[in-house]
Amino acid sequence: MKKALHYLRPYYWQIAIIIVMTYLSVWASLQLPTIMSEIVNTGMIGNNWQFIIDSGIHMILITIGGSIATIIAGYFASRAATGFARDLRQGVFNHIHDFSLTEINRFSTASLITRSTNDIMQLQQVILLVLRVSLQAPMIAIGAIFSALHVAPNMAWIIGLSVAVLLIMVITICLLVIPKFKLQQKLIDSLNLVARENLTGIRVIRAFNNESTQEAKFDKINHQIADLNLWVNRINNILQPGMTMVISFTTLTIIWVGAHLAMAGDIEIGNMMAFIQYATQIIMGFLMLIVVIVILPRGQVSNNRINEVLKTAPSITDPKNPAKLPKQNAGEVQFHQVTFSYPGAEQPVLNDINFTAKPGQITAIIGSTGSGKSTLINLIPRLYDVTAGQITIDGQDIRDLNQSDLVKLVSLAPQKAKLFSGTIKSNLKLGNKQTPDQQLVDNLAIAQANFVNELPDKLDHEIAQGGTNVSGGQKQRLSIARALTKDSPILIFDDSFSALDYKTDAKLRRAPKKNAQDKTVLIVAQRISTIQDADQIIVLDQGSVVGKGTHYELLRTNEIYRQITKSQFSDSEYERELQEANNGKN
Repeated sequence: MKKALHYLRPYYWQIAIIIVMTYLSVWASLQLPTIMSEIVNTGMIGNNWQFIIDSGIHMILITIGGSIATIIAGYFASRAATGFARDLRQGVFNHIHDFSLTEINRFSTASLITRSTNDIMQLQQVILLVLRVSLQAPMIAIGAIFSALHVAPNMAWIIGLSVAVLLIMVITICLLVIPKFKLQQKLIDSLNLVARENLTGIRVIRAFNNESTQEAKFDKINHQIADLNLWVNRINNILQPGMTMVISFTTLTIIWVGAHLAMAGDIEIGNMMAFIQYATQIIMGFLMLIVVIVILPRGQVSNNRINEVLKTAPSITDPKNPAKLPKQNAGEVQFHQVTFSYPGAEQPVLNDINFTAKPGQITAIIGSTGSGKSTLINLIPRLYDVTAGQITIDGQDIRDLNQSDLVKLVSLAPQKAKLFSGTIKSNLKLGNKQTPDQQLVDNLAIAQANFVNELPDKLDHEIAQGGTNVSGGQKQRLSIARALTKDSPILIFDDSFSALDYKTDAKLRRAPKKNAQDKTVLIVAQRISTIQDADQIIVLDQGSVVGKGTHYELLRTNEIYRQITKSQFSDSEYERELQEANNGKN
């Protein structure tokens, strides 16, 4: 648990207080049976009422002191465990934020969420248990053993026999339960995954009338967990009556043996009573240790899963000596023989990509599904790193820049528009907190997001988690407005117009040319109509550039582009476009 325990360092002083307070609490509990034996032996049998009163007051003071020590230990244990979980959760979250898409895809989003919440909660419970129970239990057991031997050494064999029975019981239960706890954590992870898939994909499930299949899938894992918990609880439930039986037989044996010893004058009645209480404390100490032993494997599974995340180094990191771009960035993007392969893939997704996207121009990228358009775009802000070749901005390799400096140069409207809970204003200001409201209004107008003016709260309109209270087209337009608000020298629209109707699309595709004259604009699109006015169109096919030029140049020279155009235009429109291209129109 080295990685996780690193987050306990700020709480070492609190742990020291817990140890001291636990010792005082245990010391107090161990004093009471001895004082009680003295009350019986000296006070009651000797009829010394003053001694009884004085000893009673002494017991009350020790009890109050022990209770205060227990409260203080519990308070600091709770603070340390809660603070540890908070810091660890923050550390895991920050570490995940440094991951590239490669690491995110390796773990999966559902697993990372489970590790950041459920697994850390399990560790918090283990730490709390360790700070309270595992410190207290051995102190009680060892202290009670020595105290019992002191008050009645001639009955020590009873304690030895009881401890032996307890150890056999503990070892048996641990051998049965510990492997099941490991399986239980894996099943909980599977349950979370199935639940997340069903909740996020509820519309698809209903559309395909697949509710019964998904319910059966969830029900299967749910029953597996229930059956496993039932089995574990049955085994654990043996523990309590088993302990009660051991305590009862131990008490009966002590009374039986103690009565004979008392009649023979070898032991005093008070000592026998104290011995009974110490025997009970010993058994309870072992019972608490069993609880710790049973819970620890569950915490170890969670710890291993968290350590997997913390030990995974981000594949994309900042250089030791980062380069600096000039203050006035032109934003020229160049791809130099870029090749990219996903981890573990047999074939590269992109092969030998070469092109230049210049400031003041619109560079469009088009191709069939799976040709690598979005992958190419994701390389610019270093969501992935190139496998070979290099990408430069104003002549500087992007791998030589700090990631924080690089992302300031790029405004991205992603393929899947993502909005966050908050207001429209807070979403638009995500990349530029200082933007005045009027600029937000202007950017919304450029993005054709006129629906905002019709909302009662306008910019202060609340956006639900995931943007579920706006349509797909509205999300895309807000995402475009957000990219414009960031005001970076490089604007990237990754198929950001797909959910828009043709009329809105026509208005919007004229906006970048008019309002981003000094910026480098890259547009990924499926529709020819979206990018036909671009200054440069890059045609991708199976990860390679197979065409480069304007709309009419490609119609004259590129067969794949002609096929894409023909599939989207009517015969008459296609013939007209082809004729204009052949007439030399650029």
